[in-house]
Formats: sequence, structure tokens, C-alpha cells
Amino acid sequence: MLDRLESIRERYEELSQLLCDPRVINNPELLRKYSKEQADLEEKYQAYNEYKRVTEQLSDARAMLQEKLDDEMYELVKAEIDELSDRKEQLEERLRILLLPKDPNDEKNVIVEIRGAAGGEEAALFAADLFRMYTRYAERQGWKTEVLDANPTGLGGFKEVIFSVQGHGAYSRLKYESGAHRVQRVPETESGGRIHTSTATVAVLPEAEEVEVEIHEKDIRIDTFCSSGPGGQSVNTTKSAVRITHLPTGIVVSCQDEKSQIKNREKAMRVLRARLLDKMQQEEHAKLADARKSQVGTGDRSERIRTYNFPQSRVTDHRIGLTLHKLDQVLDGELDEIIDALTLHEQAELLKKAE
Repeated sequence: MLDRLESIRERYEELSQLLCDPRVINNPELLRKYSKEQADLEEKYQAYNEYKRVTEQLSDARAMLQEKLDDEMYELVKAEIDELSDRKEQLEERLRILLLPKDPNDEKNVIVEIRGAAGGEEAALFAADLFRMYTRYAERQGWKTEVLDANPTGLGGFKEVIFSVQGHGAYSRLKYESGAHRVQRVPETESGGRIHTSTATVAVLPEAEEVEVEIHEKDIRIDTFCSSGPGGQSVNTTKSAVRITHLPTGIVVSCQDEKSQIKNREKAMRVLRARLLDKMQQEEHAKLADARKSQVGTGDRSERIRTYNFPQSRVTDHRIGLTLHKLDQVLDGELDEIIDALTLHEQAELLKKAE
């Protein structure tokens, strides 16, 4: 581990020199490339430097114990050794986690697709609750959200809503949300006060760059049609809505959120690229099924991952057995406690496999 960290330190300092080189400063492509590489190494570099400092201080303190010290100084040095030993252990654990292989998608923006599943109108209302939960979470993180397509219902729910989340590390935090979410509550439409169970599915896709997924014009069919709102009400009378069919895979994407056909096409292409990248990655992961078993965030999307129980104000994540009695806060976007626990679980599983 120390050899790897030493090579990281050397590369980081080499990059610092390169970024001061006029030939790099005057080359935007190289400047961007080296800046990104250094930023990716920053956390490991700083943690390793602190580890080296603590190790040296610990060695010096232990050497002091070999000298003739009065009782008071001996106790002070001993307390310092205990404190430094604890800090060294913490840094070793942190460095082991930092050296785990990173998901190449972690820094990407994401496209989130939420669909009402079992439960009819109540499932559509729950899909709207999940949409608000994720947009509130994004606000708390300082991220930007943009609706790409939506199919609302008359009561304020969504049969389907697709939106992007743009912000540093969005995928690394939201990737654990893919799966089936279950709600248990008394619907507003239920007069008898009985608790109903409904579900909505969430798919979190890393947003693909154009260079990652090449789409040829001959491989797509584009249809245009008039947008429509809930109850058949016409949103506009021009053919601004766009449906794109990717012929080789059969993937179909529709977008009618904008009044401009060009904007709808741009949004639909973003969703199509994300779905194609996800399809490629799912196929690759299927070949490495054993590796996927340790990753809580990339399981089967039909798997029930979380239950939101309104009568008990309870949220339970079934993958790690975590239960929180703070349903209102979670639905208001306070997801960090759940996401942190899922992240730690995945890191622990990966560390076990690395041993």
C-alpha cells in the first residue's frame, strides 16, 4: 500500500510542476487533463502526507520514552503516543478506502427515471413524492435539476418522470437509489382508512458524453407528434413532441416537456445516450456477476430496496437492514444518513474482497 501511495505522491508533485509549465498553461487540452488528474489524486495525496507526519511524530514520541523523563513528562508522552496511534489507525483505514477501485461513473451527472408501478393512482402519487425527495436532496447538495420528460396524472402524480441531476459526484451519491421503492399508507382516495401498499421504480443512469456513446443517424427513427397533458388536454397544437427509436436495440425515448421540437430532441438524445451507456455497462456487469454481488448500488432494478411506512413514520432500507423513524425528513430530501450507510457497507464489502 505504501508503495502505491508513494507513487501517487510523486505523480501529484510532478503534476504541480507541469501545471506551472508555460507549454501546458498555453495548451487548454493538456491543462484540463493534468488539472483533472491532479484533482483526482488530491484527497489521497493529502491523506498520505498527514499519515507520514503522524508516523514521524509517533516515532519521535516513542524515542522520547527511551530517555530519562520525570513522571509527569512520561505520562504526557504516553498520552501523546496513544493519541497518535489512534490517528495512525484511522488514517490507514481511510487510505485503504481511498485506494479501492473507483466506479468510473462516480463523478458523472445522472438521469433519474421514476415510474409508478403497482398501485394505480396511489403509485403515481408516490412517484411524485420520490421526485420531490430527490429534487430536494439535489437542492441541499447545491446541484441543478432539469425535467427531461414527464407524464403527469390529473391528481398531481406521475405515471413517469425523467429528470437530470447535474453536480459534482451526483452518480456516486444517487447510484444506490436504483430499484423498487414501496410505500405503505392510507391513500387520500381511500374512504375506509385501510393501509395500501404501492410501489414505484427508480432507475439512476450515469449521463453519457457524446464521445462515450456514438449514435449514428441511420440507427435512429425520429417521430414527432403533438404534446398532450392530463385528461387529454392539448398542451400545444404544433408537433413539438419527439419520439426517438434506436433501431439496433429497440430502445424508445419520448420527450414533450419543451414547446420547441429542437429542445425536445436534444433532451431525448441525452436520455437515449444514458440508456445506451447503461445497457452496455449492464451487459459488461453481467459478465462479472460475482463482482456485482458486493455492490449494493447496482443490483436488479426489480429488487425491492426500501419501504416508506407512513403509519409508523418509518423508512427501512432492506439491503443493509437500516431503519429510521424520520419519514418526513427523508421525504424532504434528508437522504445523507441512508446514503452514507450504503456507501460504508459497500466499502466494507470491497475491503473484505481485497484482503
